[in-house]
Amino acid sequence: MNEASLPEMSLVEAIQQRRSVRGFLDTPVPEQVIDQVLSLAQRAPSNCNTQPWKVYIASGAMRDSLREKLVQRAMSGATSQADFNYSHKFEGVYRRRQVECATEMYGEMGIARDDKEARMRAGLRNLELFDAPHVAFIGMDKKFGTTIALDVGMYAQTLMLSLTAFGIGSCAMGSLRHQPDIVREAFGIDDSIGIVLGLCFGYEDKTVAANNTRVGRETVADTVVFKT
Repeated sequence: MNEASLPEMSLVEAIQQRRSVRGFLDTPVPEQVIDQVLSLAQRAPSNCNTQPWKVYIASGAMRDSLREKLVQRAMSGATSQADFNYSHKFEGVYRRRQVECATEMYGEMGIARDDKEARMRAGLRNLELFDAPHVAFIGMDKKFGTTIALDVGMYAQTLMLSLTAFGIGSCAMGSLRHQPDIVREAFGIDDSIGIVLGLCFGYEDKTVAANNTRVGRETVADTVVFKT
């Protein structure tokens, strides 16, 4: 590893400032910084310290190739071939929060609710990786279930907080899990490994309207029950 860099903020600041970035500069993150971030993420907790996550990072020509194939597959009308089941239906308060998030983001982008073409184009930006110079695909053995998926989620959160601490934006993306065969072929991944999510990262392009999106959080009283 090259000479270490110093993070730009504390853990508390990283937690407060981390958010989904949906527009990146084409400036690559230095290799030594990526190495440091990955070393920090490796400290994430896991069941019996099994460290079950598998991480595959594409940059440069590999990123370009993956992006092209993912977009082409989507444009062909192909259905999802995701390795793990996921329900897209949210109801009640969960649906409300989902709608509020979408309303805020599309509002910043100037996209009307009934503008289907613009919304479809915005959706494709996911598969274009929001122009991020790097994309990580995070997976685990297909035989693992919910308990181990929690470990993978904690790894992803630790990774995103570490990126934020070094001034690097990121966006965790479920949309990158729907065509795992493309990812497996690109990296030569065994069929026993399933892709859980993708995560784009790089330096934020602050001129991108979507990056002005800010969403709130519920109060602790709304989500936590205390008893003595």
